[in-house]
Amino acid sequence: MRPEYTEIEDNYFRASITVAPFRVSGESSTKAGARRAALYEADKTYRSYHPSYRVQSPFPEEFVDREGVKWFRIPQSKRDELGDYRFVDESEEEDYADIESMLTWDVRPADANPPEEEDEEDEEDEDE
Repeated sequence: MRPEYTEIEDNYFRASITVAPFRVSGESSTKAGARRAALYEADKTYRSYHPSYRVQSPFPEEFVDREGVKWFRIPQSKRDELGDYRFVDESEEEDYADIESMLTWDVRPADANPPEEEDEEDEEDEDE
């Protein structure tokens, strides 16, 4: 179940994961982000065949990302209207995003996988 990576634009990647008979893919600004996006798509595909399965958010309820942006999970009743998360940037401006967009942007909590570790992980994937 190792992902296959394709660079689709400058510094933009697609990861494809095949588990017969299914193939899912995700796109992001990093290989690690593309892998996480593909795994989230796999979760959603599984749910389409097993409706009682609940897809979990790949993000905590509240967190600060590596760029200092604060993220807050939107209540379920408002997600269709607003998106999955509300974020507040350094200038205190508020906006909303869905999980798919966050994965595309490779948003991650500041304390998860420091960039140096991610780079080493990606290099190991390329060597194999």
